[in-house]
Amino acid sequence: MQKKFWYMIGCLVLFLAGGWLFLTVGERGKPSVDAGPDAFVIGRQKALSVTFADSGRGLRRTEIVITQNNNAQVLSAIDYPETGVHGKTVSVALDAVGLKLNDGPAELAFTAVDHSLWKNRTTLKRPVTIDFLPPQIFQLNTQNHINPGGTCVVAYHLSEAVPVTGVQVGDLFYPAYPATLSGKPGYAAYFALPLDASPGVPQIRILARDQAGNETASGIPALILKRKFRSDTMNLSESFLNQKMPEFQALIPELRGKTAIDTFIHVNTLLRADNLKTIQSVCRKSEPRPLWQDTFLRMKNSAPMALFGDRRTYLYEGKPIGESLHIGIDLASVVHAPIEAANNGIVRFTGMLGIYGNTVIIDHGMGLSTLYAHLSGIQVKVDQEVKRGEVIGLSGMTGLAGGDHLHFGMAVHGQFVDPREWWDPHWIADNVTKKLEIGS
Repeated sequence: MQKKFWYMIGCLVLFLAGGWLFLTVGERGKPSVDAGPDAFVIGRQKALSVTFADSGRGLRRTEIVITQNNNAQVLSAIDYPETGVHGKTVSVALDAVGLKLNDGPAELAFTAVDHSLWKNRTTLKRPVTIDFLPPQIFQLNTQNHINPGGTCVVAYHLSEAVPVTGVQVGDLFYPAYPATLSGKPGYAAYFALPLDASPGVPQIRILARDQAGNETASGIPALILKRKFRSDTMNLSESFLNQKMPEFQALIPELRGKTAIDTFIHVNTLLRADNLKTIQSVCRKSEPRPLWQDTFLRMKNSAPMALFGDRRTYLYEGKPIGESLHIGIDLASVVHAPIEAANNGIVRFTGMLGIYGNTVIIDHGMGLSTLYAHLSGIQVKVDQEVKRGEVIGLSGMTGLAGGDHLHFGMAVHGQFVDPREWWDPHWIADNVTKKLEIGS
């Protein structure tokens, strides 16, 4: 009996020792490696971020190695002397030029070793492509005549498909969209020229950046036309301020208790700027194809009250108290006149929009949008498709409007342009349709 007892005790001790060994230093579970996407394209510089993990005793060593033409180079090698490091994200700046890598295939290897008795190892290998060659740009428009405050369209081919391409105008970037040009795949971009543009200012370039981060630029041949914009003054009457400012005080709590003129200054500066940010945000959502066709419609039987580019100085009691730039055209007809969609598109915004009052914004594709403001009523909904000439609302005097009219605006990626160009069939034919050969 005693032998049997001690035999059982010995078996239990061996079992417990084996379990302890298996669960600690003798673990068999391998560490894990997460290197992100399955494929890599590496240009002159590449930031790598790799996560190594081990749920047992922790990581002992991690390595990142790149190999090309049988030449292995260590990008990172880290030892972890103490147990318990269960996860580590290693970031490496891969300098392909400094490593003297060449265009062509290579291989990245990510290795993790744990602190177990068996030194369990996991190696993840990824084929990569070293690419130092930037994409080439082939412009299809030899000359572009652009009005300050106007729209321009450019068409071009690239030597390769790229994730990022478009037109850089000063600090603003206008994305391009895939387009069929003369029966071949290419890119087209609409962009806006600032009102104060002059030859060479701002700089206008086509940019293209490939998957490896290689970037190329090509200056756009452009003739900047001369143009003058009007300036005028507007006297703020007590009747206007007493009529309109309470509306804004009711909508904006911090304006309650303010004087009418202080309220106007807030509305004309901070609220106007905030409204523009909202419009630009809405206009970022655009179909990657043209939804419009033919000339854009102008409000029927209407007379212009204010033009695009008008610079206003507001006077109160004979003194200037603010300025604004009119970035649309005001059109007046009869009270509560029907307002039609200027062209085919998709409604992106409806509702109250600060100084613009009841507003509708329609997306016409490829970053082109129209805005209809000061409406007394709205008859469409967000995401609704509308046809050219379809009634979308009624004119009114909501927002910062002193009388019943339509404020009509056109924008390219949220930057307002002169609508009169898009009302002109000859301008559209010469500056858009012929360049893009839509439908070819």
